[in-house]
Order: sequence, then C-alpha cells, then structure tokens
Amino acid sequence: MNDRVSAQTRRTFLASSGLGLGMTALGTLLAREGRAGTFSPSDIGGTLAALHHAPKAKRVIFLYMSGGPSHLETFDYKPKLASMDGQPMPDSFTAGQPIAQLQGQELKVLGPRFKFKRCGQSGQEIADILPYTQKMADEICIVRSMHTTQINHDPAHTVMNTGTSISGRPSMGSWINYGLGSECDNLPGFVVMTSIAGRNPQPIASRQWHSGFLPGKYQGVEFRSPGDPIHFVKNPDGITDERQRDLVETVKQLDEIRQRSLRNPEIQTRIAQYELAFRMQTSVPELMDFSGEPKNVLDLYGVEKPDGSFAANCLMARRLAERGVRFIQLYHRDWDHHGDLVHYMNICGKATDRPAWALVNDLKNRGMLNDTLVIWGGEFGRTPMFQGKGKDPGRDHHIQGFSIWMAGGGLKPGITYGGTDELGYKAVEKPVHVHDLHATILHQLGIDHERLTYRYQGRDFRLTDVEGNVVEEIIG
Repeated sequence: MNDRVSAQTRRTFLASSGLGLGMTALGTLLAREGRAGTFSPSDIGGTLAALHHAPKAKRVIFLYMSGGPSHLETFDYKPKLASMDGQPMPDSFTAGQPIAQLQGQELKVLGPRFKFKRCGQSGQEIADILPYTQKMADEICIVRSMHTTQINHDPAHTVMNTGTSISGRPSMGSWINYGLGSECDNLPGFVVMTSIAGRNPQPIASRQWHSGFLPGKYQGVEFRSPGDPIHFVKNPDGITDERQRDLVETVKQLDEIRQRSLRNPEIQTRIAQYELAFRMQTSVPELMDFSGEPKNVLDLYGVEKPDGSFAANCLMARRLAERGVRFIQLYHRDWDHHGDLVHYMNICGKATDRPAWALVNDLKNRGMLNDTLVIWGGEFGRTPMFQGKGKDPGRDHHIQGFSIWMAGGGLKPGITYGGTDELGYKAVEKPVHVHDLHATILHQLGIDHERLTYRYQGRDFRLTDVEGNVVEEIIG
C-alpha cells in the first residue's frame, strides 16, 4: 500500500479515492472482441447515462467560415445602407462602441457590394454571390441576429468554439463527445479539416479543437489533405499489420500494469488511443478513397479526389458522418476582407457556396439531413463602415451583429430569425449570443446545456458557463 500511495500524485490519489469514477468507468471499456483490457472509442461512450430529452440530431457538421464573412454581402440586405453609401456613419450607432482597426478614423457608410433577391417559396433574401445557397433557401434557417464578445480573430474563434475567450477550455466538439460518446469503432468522434482559397488565410490554433480539462480522448483530430490525412497512418516498410498489432498489445499491457498502480484517467485515454490508432490504419485509407463514389455524387460536389479543397472536405464530411463521426468541423480560412472586398468575396463564395449546397443535398438524398445539424458561419461579421482605400474597399471586424445559417437537425427550414438595425450594425430583433447557439446545438442533440457539466478546480464548468438560452422559435 505504501508503494502504491507513494507512486501516485496527490491529485490522482484524491480523484481515484474520493470520487471513485475512474474504476467505474473502466468497467465499460472492455472490448466486444473478448480481449480483456482492449478498448475502442465506441466502448468508451459518453458520460450521460441517458439523454435529457428526445434528440432531433445525432451529429453536427460545422462549416466554419474563418475570418468573419460579411453579413451585409450575404444574408442581411439593408436598403438604408445602400442609400447612405459614402455618407458619414451616424455617431448614434458607434459612439462608445468597440471598433477594431477603425478606431479614431473618419467613419463612412459602405453600401452592400452585391445584389440580393428573394429566393424559394420562403422568400429569404440571399445575395447573388451565393447562387447555390439561393437554391436551398427553403432548406435553411438564417439567423441574422448573432452577436459575440471578442473583436479580434483568435479570441473570437475561442468564444465560438469553447464559449469563452479564456484559452484552455474544452471545445464544443469535445463537450459533445464527452456527453454522448462516439459512434465510431475506427475513427475519432471529432474530426477537423481546413481549406484555403482567398485572401490572407487566418491561422487556426489546434487548441480550437482541444479537449481542455476534459479527458484527452474527447479531443478533436485534424485530418490533413492531400496526402496522408494523419501522420504515420501507414506502416513503415517491413512492418506488417500483425507486427503492429503485437506492438500495440504490448504497449497496452504495460499501460495496464501502470494503471493498476496509479488509476490515472490519462492512462485509460492512452490505451484507448493506441487501439484507435491501430484501427485507423485500416479505416482512414478507405475513407480517403473516393473511387467508390458514384459519378453523380462527385459531380455534385465538383471533385474527383481529396485535394484539400473545401469541396473535397465537404464530401469527406458526409463520408465521416455516415460512418458515425459525432462532430465534424470544416474551416475555410480566407474570409478576413479588410480590403478588396468584392474580389475576395467572389473567390471565397466560389470556393464554398456550391460545396455547402452539395453537402446539404447529399445528406437529404441519403435521408441523413433530418438527424444531421449543419451550421454555416464564422466568428463574427463585418462593419457597415468603409475600410481601406481606392475603388474596392473592405470592412473591419464586427461583433454586434452578424449572420449564420443552419439546416437539418430538427430545425425549421426556410425561415429567417432575428435582425439587425437599419444599417446592419447591431442585433436588435431577437438577439442570439454564441452561448444561445451552443445551448440550441446541445438541445437538438438531446442535451440540457445546464446539466452537461465537468468539475474542475473546485467548480462545475459547462460549455455555456452561466449563460445561454435555447432558441425555441427555430426548432421544428
């Protein structure tokens, strides 16, 4: 006993003896194949013994438009903004308000750069820069009244992904996997991919999909393309699957010996992740092979193979979703348009519009849209004010009003919810904070956001912290 206690850290000892959850959870980690001590992601499961209510969605695909797409050139048409183009921005809107790079400058109104039209039977207003999104106006729910708290990219990404600007907190995908677990035997439950096409791709830190203080098994895994999506997914020359299996089993046995002494949750994670990594050596190459996709599906997305494009990533997202991946996040990193707005909006629109439409239609054709929640949006919007010089100006960062759209997952299709003021500056009609968005996402997955908690440093944490309300009016 003395040897055992001396080998433990104080925190590990208190966690294992005071809470007793580690060994309780360990009992659920036995492999279905009958090998004692072998773990797989599907065996790990989530922490919820039962869902809080009937779910409308099983999984989430977040099409993350990194950099902050302009709501005023996509989903939020403002006639008043058009009529005031070039005039001074009224002080009544901006006085005392946080402004990023325009602070202290003369503020002038910049009218919308693209035409809008009413689309579908629902008559939702969508800009001509998104012709494919216009085609699915009756499938999407547009929220025009989003707002957030951080005006610079990295902290705003952190708010959108973790619910707070404090680095080191668990990401949304990690919270969802923590609660629900994975449906995958041989793939991570949380997968991230990135693409580039446009101006000044925003850097995305891996902590945006980190598990924070949650156990490491809930962390997101970044897939890279083209090439091997994960480093070392292929065996080195001269190493067979049998030899690799022997190595994994030996490491597992050594970890289990250590686990009997320490009862450390991170050792459980290590065992499970080695097993998952071995299974991924078979599953990932098959996942990345598009040769089995019908030509009409490849034509739908406009791709032939995984090439790192947003279109290829959207097709990959559908393939991941049908294999049971719980949370899929696709970053397109080029929406930060401080200048040359029209030029770069055209590039980003062309790169992302058709693939997003293809994904929604592909899911619908396969009967998967009903239980898949698709989200399109960035970390914030853009200012109604002019930024830059010359004939092709841009817009600065903006946090008080922006737009996103969602489809499937039990939400009402073909509706527009909320609104900004007459110049698109502030969300004034049915404002939706990022906390409210998170609460609604969890709700559609059958989770009460106030009840999905994790005790850390003496208090219970949750994705929505002490805020957040489910947006009931957009739920079908």
